[in-house]
Amino acid sequence: MEKRRQIILRFALIFIAITLGFLLVLAQIVRLQTVERKKWLSAAPNQEAVQREIAARRGNIYDSDGRLLAGSLPRYTLTWDSRVEALHRGGDTLFYHNLDSIAAGLSRIFRDKSAAAYREQFKTAFRRHDGRMKIQPYPVSYTEMKQVKALPLFRRNKYTSGLIIEESHKRIKPFGNLASRTIGGIYGETGLGNSGLEKRYDRLLAGEPGLSERRRVAGRTEYVTIDEPRNGVDILTCIDANLQDLAETMLRRQIEAIEGEWGCCILMEVQTGEVKAICNLDRTSEGTYREMINHAVKRYEPGSTFKTVSLMAALDDGKINYERDTFRVYKDGWKYQDAVIRDAHPADTVYHVIDALAVSSNIALAKIVTQSYEGKAARFAERVRRIGICDSIPCEIPGAEPALLADPRDMATLAKMSYGYSVEMSPLQILTFYNGIANNGKMISPLIVKEIQENGKTIEKFESQVLKQSLCKSNTLHEIQESLHAVVWDNELGTASVLRWNGKIVRRKAQSPLVHIAGKTGTAQVFENGRYSSRHHRIVFVGYFPEEEPQYSCICVIHHPHQYGMYDAGLNCGTVVRQIAEHTIAYTGITDSEELEIPYDSIDKPRVKGGRLQSIHRAAKGADIRVGKAHADWALVEPDMQIRPVVTEEGKIPNVLGMSAMDAVYAIEQTGMRAQIQGKGRVWKQSMKAGEPVLVGQTVWLELR
Repeated sequence: MEKRRQIILRFALIFIAITLGFLLVLAQIVRLQTVERKKWLSAAPNQEAVQREIAARRGNIYDSDGRLLAGSLPRYTLTWDSRVEALHRGGDTLFYHNLDSIAAGLSRIFRDKSAAAYREQFKTAFRRHDGRMKIQPYPVSYTEMKQVKALPLFRRNKYTSGLIIEESHKRIKPFGNLASRTIGGIYGETGLGNSGLEKRYDRLLAGEPGLSERRRVAGRTEYVTIDEPRNGVDILTCIDANLQDLAETMLRRQIEAIEGEWGCCILMEVQTGEVKAICNLDRTSEGTYREMINHAVKRYEPGSTFKTVSLMAALDDGKINYERDTFRVYKDGWKYQDAVIRDAHPADTVYHVIDALAVSSNIALAKIVTQSYEGKAARFAERVRRIGICDSIPCEIPGAEPALLADPRDMATLAKMSYGYSVEMSPLQILTFYNGIANNGKMISPLIVKEIQENGKTIEKFESQVLKQSLCKSNTLHEIQESLHAVVWDNELGTASVLRWNGKIVRRKAQSPLVHIAGKTGTAQVFENGRYSSRHHRIVFVGYFPEEEPQYSCICVIHHPHQYGMYDAGLNCGTVVRQIAEHTIAYTGITDSEELEIPYDSIDKPRVKGGRLQSIHRAAKGADIRVGKAHADWALVEPDMQIRPVVTEEGKIPNVLGMSAMDAVYAIEQTGMRAQIQGKGRVWKQSMKAGEPVLVGQTVWLELR
């Protein structure tokens, strides 16, 4: 019985203890939920498992030889945590023992302040137990980071030294502005591609971010990696940095000389379609040029470069005979329905088919197309579409615009379409068509990206697509190629052949003694404010080389030259393509680059008109002609290219003999007199002698020859 009472007593004591414990726990819960509620709610966020992304390294973009066009340069933020326990052991001896060496080392590495200043910075942070002292206010380079890590104390791990290194990446372009619109860019903080290849391949270049979590490690809180990021892939392009630099240099030189509003140039391999260079230059408000808009993939009216398409359609349909047919043109133009069609080189003559393309006759091409498709305007548009030039071409550049070719609403529209109006194509599409002519009729898509690589291994490879196995019949192709040859090599009619002065050849435009080029010029009036402007033009030359075995095709477009009268497509754009062709052939090893230097003295120079000295030098620069120098506002240029200043006296009639019409009229009317001109060329006679007193309101007659 006694034993039973003892057992009951024990159970009672245990029950009481459990009940008291439960009541204590319950009381503590009530206390936490009432008295200490605010305290623990405010502390709760610090106890949560906080995670954040670790940015992946963005992939690089390379040229065809592996040279970096755009890449992510590592940058490192250096901070110091003075609260690390190891620094405070043994009377802070570890810290103070290395302080002087750290201060001297940082001063030597960054050269921004003295060792004493660094010593004071670290001492202050140590006394305050600063957990995030920035060693440098801005991210440092990889080399600087490695030098800092080599300093005493910082050689140790971060749990002993307190040195914290955080890596970030800065996007750089080692070649600067070169091909920048094609390569593209990224938005600042987001790192997302906003244009060019950076935008097209943004997802692949960006990679996949990793994940880190905030944890307590060695008595302090820090982020620990729990999922490593996967870095972005690398893009290998077809662009050759050397050829890209060459194309941009030649385009820049010409566009600056004639003060174009914008220009673009593309160089492509004939058989592979690989784009070796693609440059776009826009005139800034300061008058300089840089890449701003990718005009290479924007569509514009192609002008006379479309005449080749028109001729190909008519020949292939058997509408005209290449050998026998001729077409009469007229000096005063040809009236067709309600429109008068004029030629850039007016003449009363008869052209064979080959001559019509060589001289780029609007009248002849309009006659060819209107006679071939009389009453069937829509059939011509359909025939052009079958050639394939209006098909969408694969292009890695975002924003590439498709060609625009609507059915002509009437025969007058058809006539205009025959020589490049009422149709729109991008420079890249025009080049793709001419590249097909060079490639024995096989039109292939242009190719800008050739490989995608990950960790140095190719994971995807690209090749050009065949857009059209044959542009036309083989005999038609041969006739078109012969016509494009005449554009450059017919010295009487070819618009890209030679520039003559007094019967002598002074400039060879697209002709080269080093490489044979075939191609086509184009000049189009710019459509603005609801009409075509007779003062604003877009000039083009597109061709391929070497003509015998084409390896490259090239196009140069310059929009709205501001320099008065400078819109000769063969002279301005043809010269750019010729220079690119000569240097490309030398660069690829076919021709010795020393052969490219043609003695300047062996070139016949044109007579340069007199006028304002600033204008003389600008015009001479655009034509690669060297003239003398002088201190004068007005001048004449002697046959030996020396400058003869024109001295003007106030109140006296100036001597304008030898000047251009524009400058002569300006000089006369500056005195208050009037000027009337007869003829063309330079001023041959003036009705009132130079040096006589000015008679305000009197008319001076100027005869030009």
